[in-house]
Amino acid sequence: MPRFNERTDTVVASAAEGAVEPFADSPVRPRATLAVTSAATAVALMTYTAPMVTLPETAAALHTPLSAQAWLLNGTPLGLAALLLVAGSLADDYGRRRIFLIGAFALGLTTALGALASSTWLFTLARIAQGGASAAVLASSLGLLVHAFPTPRGRLHATGVWGAFVAGGIALGPLVAGSLPSWRTGYGVLGAAALVVGAFALRALSESRAPHGGRPDLAGAVTFGAALVALVAALTLGRDGWLRPQVAALLAAAVLLVGVFVAVERRSAHPMIDLGLLRRPRFLASSAGGLFAGLAVIGLFSFLPALLQQTLGLSAMETAWLFLLWSGLSFAVALQARRLAGRVPTRVQLSIGFGLHAAGALTMLGALDAGSWVRLLPGLVIGGVGNGLLNAALPLLAVESVPATRAAMGSGAQQTFRYVGSCAGVALTIALATSTGGLAHGADVAMTVSAGLALVGAVSVVAFRERGATA
Repeated sequence: MPRFNERTDTVVASAAEGAVEPFADSPVRPRATLAVTSAATAVALMTYTAPMVTLPETAAALHTPLSAQAWLLNGTPLGLAALLLVAGSLADDYGRRRIFLIGAFALGLTTALGALASSTWLFTLARIAQGGASAAVLASSLGLLVHAFPTPRGRLHATGVWGAFVAGGIALGPLVAGSLPSWRTGYGVLGAAALVVGAFALRALSESRAPHGGRPDLAGAVTFGAALVALVAALTLGRDGWLRPQVAALLAAAVLLVGVFVAVERRSAHPMIDLGLLRRPRFLASSAGGLFAGLAVIGLFSFLPALLQQTLGLSAMETAWLFLLWSGLSFAVALQARRLAGRVPTRVQLSIGFGLHAAGALTMLGALDAGSWVRLLPGLVIGGVGNGLLNAALPLLAVESVPATRAAMGSGAQQTFRYVGSCAGVALTIALATSTGGLAHGADVAMTVSAGLALVGAVSVVAFRERGATA
């Protein structure tokens, strides 16, 4: 981890940089803030990815049919997507440290409850609660970092390290889950880790918030959350037939609720998201980057470990080690990608990352049908490098796309699109992989679609370009 000078990375930013008023109850400690927020983010992502290698075991223990297994994976991203905007808005208005602590301790408790679940729906509810708690951690983390590192150079390094720990959590989650005696033990361990990080955060973090706080946008939160639940339910149930009345009703409800949400936000004195940001090309690029990262990358790699176990006969631990090649490279590349700043525009870096993911997915075609995990290795390497570039660029673009006083809201907005995309991507991947002639052939279809979505993402992030912009 890079070393930061706490004397030079002060908490006093100039007005020209859109500084946040300190509201500090203790001196800001930049290195401690970076360490705690990165650790909490890693734990949150570990709870997110843990079921990837234990899905067959978990589904068997909970008697989950194949048609409902998407819920076992989609619970956490649903909670994340529904509450990230709310958490970001609350963090800016009521205190980022406060929301971070609530999230860390809630993550510990809800993850432990997941270990005790006895049915598919109880486990899914626990996963949704984990997602809500993770939303509080992730949305407030970048706001805390923007406050602790007000200079552009410090912010660049901090967001780069934080993005690397996103990849690190993704890497460690399956490894921890696969190495423990059962999936229930894994959840107990991760719950304890979240509580430990929360305890350290009590002493390490200083409070900060936007200069002018608002009131909670409860109407916006309810309508937006309901719209997401309807959308994810439709995508999950659609696997058994897209023309069924209940699927059409859920999709119609999602569209209607989005319209209500927009109307509520336009009338609200303190909206959950400033719709005027949609006129900013950089914000649109950030949102598109998050959406297609979820659709193409997270969607495929959330279900790929289960496919490896079911087609190649790999154990949970063997799958975790193979998955580590992709996720470990993502961590290493994200940690070093900050050196590209100033040389490669952020949106170009995103576009390259999407292109590499597409190349990696296409390289893996035919490997499962041939029964060869060795043939997966080049694609995992290429895709891992691409995902590392995405993880480094996305958080930086998120905080650059909004005023500094709304950093947590900007982070929440981008990550909302990311996890909305992941919900849709997981449901789509499972539908494609299980609805064709055999899992191996279905996996090839899913990889091809994932590559196509990544290429659309590569084009979209550079299409939203401000006149004369270089990032």
